[in-house]
Amino acid sequence: MTYQEYKSCFKKQLSTIYTDSESATLIDIIIQHFNGWNQFEMRQRINSEIEDSLLIKLQNIIKELKTGKPFQQILGETEFYGLKFFIDEHVLIPRPETEELLELAIGKIKGLGKKDFKILDIGTGSGIIPIVLKKHFPAAQVSAIDYSENALKTAQRNSDFHNIDINFIHQDYLKGNLTEMYDVIISNPPYIGIEEEEEIADSVKEFEPKMALFSPTSNALIFYEKIAEDCKSHLAENGLVFLEINQKLGKDTLELFVDVLEEVELLKDLSGNERIVWGRKNTLLNFE
Repeated sequence: MTYQEYKSCFKKQLSTIYTDSESATLIDIIIQHFNGWNQFEMRQRINSEIEDSLLIKLQNIIKELKTGKPFQQILGETEFYGLKFFIDEHVLIPRPETEELLELAIGKIKGLGKKDFKILDIGTGSGIIPIVLKKHFPAAQVSAIDYSENALKTAQRNSDFHNIDINFIHQDYLKGNLTEMYDVIISNPPYIGIEEEEEIADSVKEFEPKMALFSPTSNALIFYEKIAEDCKSHLAENGLVFLEINQKLGKDTLELFVDVLEEVELLKDLSGNERIVWGRKNTLLNFE
């Protein structure tokens, strides 16, 4: 079988799952992944025969995709913010909305006019947020918390791959206490309410970690409530907060920070959904 024939087979067998354009993009990613080719090399070799050992792998991928398993988990990696990251069943697959959160954060952090500052990522998962921030701000001291030991192993693997030094902390954030002051607190915590579970795609619920998706209680704002409280005593003068949020709870999330931060703003993502709350601390506020 040639690569061109495989592409036709791929589209036909997965036509009920992916559109033609999605299949075309996905096929290119898969073939390039296994061969280490770029787009030009693939076009040059599209009519060449696939080696038997590789063909077996490619056929197995079709079988796995039919189950609804995300292709990123099948390949064990994905691209985020222009960088390669390893992922597995213990961490969420990065979403474009988180890239938007980081783009905002990077721009605002540059405005601090500081080089040596402290960043905390709450609920780090695969470590994408702290790693991207550390790459942009090498002098920063970056820490990241997660409840899942397996997620932290993946995060450490990504950190090692990028030769980035992150202070990963195994902690149940909701039950633990922060001990340091931070100039930046950023988080994409579990924010889906239990009552919203039916609205989530089966492939997401079946293959991605529920603890990273769903609030651990009936209160979908529980993480944001604690972050707001921690901002009172653990966010430094002129410190910044960046949060990815539940699009249905934008105003409720914003309200938690109105009396905690000097500036606080609710922003929409590129799809028009209320997805980000960010703010700056007012050092004159008295929380006693």
